[in-house]
Amino acid sequence: MSETEFRILSSEFIVSSASGRDIVEDELPQIVFTGKSNVGKSSLINSLLNRKKLAKTGNRPGKTRLINFFLINSSFYFVDLPGYGYASVSRSEKQKWGQMMRTYFTESDNVKLAFSIIDIRHDPGEHDLKLIEMLDGLKIPQIILLNKKDKLSNNQLFVRKKAFAGVFSSFSTIIDILPYSATIHYNRDKVLEHIERITAGAENDQY
Repeated sequence: MSETEFRILSSEFIVSSASGRDIVEDELPQIVFTGKSNVGKSSLINSLLNRKKLAKTGNRPGKTRLINFFLINSSFYFVDLPGYGYASVSRSEKQKWGQMMRTYFTESDNVKLAFSIIDIRHDPGEHDLKLIEMLDGLKIPQIILLNKKDKLSNNQLFVRKKAFAGVFSSFSTIIDILPYSATIHYNRDKVLEHIERITAGAENDQY
C-alpha cells in the first residue's frame, strides 16, 4: 500500500440495470461483488464504504435484483450484482438473473476485479463455483471473501481457511482468499489495498 493510506472519501448510487445492457459505459474501472442472496453482500459493501445504508440490506434474502452501480471517489465503480441461489425465487427469475450477469460481463470492458463472497461456515455451492469458473474463464482477477468470520473461533477459522485454499487451488485468476466480517470490519484494510492497486492502474504489475 502507498505511504498515504487509501481511503474511500465519497460514494454515491448512480444507476441500476435490469438487463445487463443499460450499463455505465465510461472508462472508469469497475469492481464487482457477487455472492448468494444470504451471504451478506450488501452489508459487506456498506462496511467497505463505511456507510450504513448505501447498498440495500434486509432480513429477507434476495434484496438485490438489479445490477447496481456506485461511483466511488469519483474515480471507479462498485458494481453490486444480483444475489443468486435464494430458494423462494422462481426458476424463471433465477434464469433472468443469470442471463443478466452473463450479458453484463459480455457488454462491459471495464471490469478489473471481482470479489466473490462466500459464507465462511459453508462450502461453496454449485452457483458459487459456476460463477467463479465463469470469472476464471473471462480472465478477470478475483478475490474470494469468506464473510461472517466473526461467527467462528480461531481454531475453526484455521480449518475453514485451509479447506477453501484446497477448493480454489486450481483457479489461476484467484489472487487472494480473505476472511472478512462486515460486522467488525475484519480485513477491511487488506481489501482496500487490493482496490487501491487496481484503481491506481497497477494491476499489470501486481496481478
